[in-house]
Amino acid sequence: MAAQSANSQQWLNKTVWVTGANQGIGAATAEMFLQLGANVIGFDQQFAHPHSQIKQVTLDISNEQAVKEICQSLLETESNVDALVNVAGILQMGKITELSSKQWQRTFDVNVSGAFNVMQQAIPVMKAANTGAIVSVSSNATHMPRMSMAAYSASKAALTNLTMVAGIELAEYGIRCNVVSPGSTQTPMQWSLWQNETGEKSTINGFPEQFKPGIPLGKLATPEDIAETIVFLCSSQANHITLQDIVIDGGATLGK
Repeated sequence: MAAQSANSQQWLNKTVWVTGANQGIGAATAEMFLQLGANVIGFDQQFAHPHSQIKQVTLDISNEQAVKEICQSLLETESNVDALVNVAGILQMGKITELSSKQWQRTFDVNVSGAFNVMQQAIPVMKAANTGAIVSVSSNATHMPRMSMAAYSASKAALTNLTMVAGIELAEYGIRCNVVSPGSTQTPMQWSLWQNETGEKSTINGFPEQFKPGIPLGKLATPEDIAETIVFLCSSQANHITLQDIVIDGGATLGK
């Protein structure tokens, strides 16, 4: 309880940017920071429901000029960015010979360039304050190859390395940069992969014919499971943690 209280107090008057805040991990992360007292600004292409306390900003983060204009406008009134969480991402399934160049490019535009665009706006503010935290949501698919996930896993690997480079460049300013790599999680993206009501059970058991192991813990993660780790990495409790990639997949990648 004491740790929770301290963690809550540290977010008062702090501003957190969360991309992909409409649903899934992004929504859970935004809500968790809000409950801890932070001023939360959520970005997404659309929002299904209005939120009275989270500032919802409609934005396609792959649009460099739009990101620049909107972020600069926000910074005129919200002058600080204490934490940036890169959650926004898309999944385009298909084997290498089946993917179109448009699908490939769009995946990288959102999953990598989108994060890059927002980081470019947030980093100068953090550098001026000599503090800050960046957490990018990658995937355990970067640790173990997955069939039909060429665009997704390659883009997430690029996001991971982009974040690590940022961590090296920004260490002298006290800015910590880390990655979380979730496995199968109860989100709309995951549900879209299921063909019928046996999808969850099959995911837990694995697909040997696709060289995909199951989940040793016998369950999928919840968005809140991932959000808890994100909040921890952004907090003072992780004050000496940077350049780390934490896999949250119930053991699915067998420690890889």
